[in-house]
Amino acid sequence: MSVLHNWFCHNGLALNSSKSESILFGTRQRLRNFPLVSTPTIAGSQLPFSDNIKTLGVTLDPNLTLNQCVSSLCKSMHFHTRALCHIRPALSDCMATTLATSLVQSRLDYTNSLLHGTSVANIHKLQCAQNSLSPVILSGRHREHLSACMRLSNLHWLPVCKCINFKLALTTYKILSTHQPAYLRSLLFPYEPTRALHSSSQQLLNVPTVTTDFGKRACL
Repeated sequence: MSVLHNWFCHNGLALNSSKSESILFGTRQRLRNFPLVSTPTIAGSQLPFSDNIKTLGVTLDPNLTLNQCVSSLCKSMHFHTRALCHIRPALSDCMATTLATSLVQSRLDYTNSLLHGTSVANIHKLQCAQNSLSPVILSGRHREHLSACMRLSNLHWLPVCKCINFKLALTTYKILSTHQPAYLRSLLFPYEPTRALHSSSQQLLNVPTVTTDFGKRACL
């Protein structure tokens, strides 16, 4: 932490240690039995441990369940959906779709790769928020006769779980194509079967074996 503070000072950047917090990540069992950790100190100020921290708009909890992050996201989506519903009669279908995509759907797409491995309950909450938005955009005659899946299809929106998989696949493709960023490229290893198989030419990646739910939440 001292080295980090010195780097900031050397490069003309300010690190407000009095407004910084620290958090300890791990499984519930590990955190329950983990030895007491002294409060980190940087630039002469102590960084108190917090139950959750918010960075770049994402709320992280010690177990990386992202429950609080999902709850906050759903609350924000429902708020903007209700606001859009009030002005919907004055908007054309094209305008309503544009507003919904930029104000609501964009919140769902933001950093959604972090939701990989989250609980089914969290995915269900997000899917309900997305489903409640779609009938507001479509006109009444389409809204009454189409299911939630058909409404999403008409809007060219992927369901939440498929959006997450698409973001991971797109990110992985870009990393393999550009070899950047290096810290993520170093985590990707090509699949090399022990004998000649048809899958050898499919450019598959080696999937690491994990045995814990905490490990399954890792994107890569």
